[in-house]
Amino acid sequence: MKKQIELIVNGVRRELLVSPNDLLLNVLRDQLGLTGTKYGCGIGECCSCTVLVDGTPMLACLILAIGLDGSEIVTSKESPNQWGTHPVQESFLKHGAIQCGFCTPGMVVMGKALLDENPEPTEKEIREYIRGNLCRCTGYTQIVRAIQDADQTARHRA
Repeated sequence: MKKQIELIVNGVRRELLVSPNDLLLNVLRDQLGLTGTKYGCGIGECCSCTVLVDGTPMLACLILAIGLDGSEIVTSKESPNQWGTHPVQESFLKHGAIQCGFCTPGMVVMGKALLDENPEPTEKEIREYIRGNLCRCTGYTQIVRAIQDADQTARHRA
């Protein structure tokens, strides 16, 4: 039996009908068309589906949507700011931190979450924070540089 829930997704209030076993990942992709949140492994091993739920990074492939009624969800496709994109997204482009792009949404969300918690992380802190996110292309160096540089970009705009 489906239940109506309300989510705030990327700043937009949404009313959705979900089944008890609908995963947040499937609701985002299938009902809302937010395909930027990737389906990678489906078992919580790759972190490609990372989203922020009430400000906390979570794996959308492991969360039932029905339990999130009233929650705020932020995906890698969050509403652009006045410059068009989030500083983390801009920095990923600037530093070539995107290759195949499959891990990118999860990495961007984790980068944003880290910078929200710690605006000036060290390389070691960044590597620790993104340790669960798997990337088979970049070797992480560009990703770490992009996250480090994203905060400086945001500070210059403030």
